[in-house]
Amino acid sequence: MRIHLFAAVIVACLAQPARAHHSFAAEFDITKPVTLVGKVTKIEWTNPHAYLFVDVADPQTGAVTNWEVEMGSPNGLTRLGWTRTALKPGDAVTIEGSAGRNKSNLANARSVVMTATGKKLGAASSEGGAGR
Repeated sequence: MRIHLFAAVIVACLAQPARAHHSFAAEFDITKPVTLVGKVTKIEWTNPHAYLFVDVADPQTGAVTNWEVEMGSPNGLTRLGWTRTALKPGDAVTIEGSAGRNKSNLANARSVVMTATGKKLGAASSEGGAGR
């Protein structure tokens, strides 16, 4: 009996927590490209994905919607030239990417262009693994 209890404790201590991670195709639709033009409201530099939040005005109604834009990992972004201070709230950007499947204001970025400088940065998107 003790050996079973000991084995259970060892297994519990060694077990690593499972991390849920979605596939690109489950969350985003490659057949629905989006171009978002707006101002950054927030940046989350977190793993496994960094996120930009951008206020985008509807060109017809002027109504503003805050979009959640998923990018790659901070490490992937750093390799593409990003820094934590590359963008800040209030910066104007143009984002090209793919729309979310189940949320109307969600996208995955392929690229981000900083309006002030014209500099285009890749977004370390996982779209390439989506079976293009």
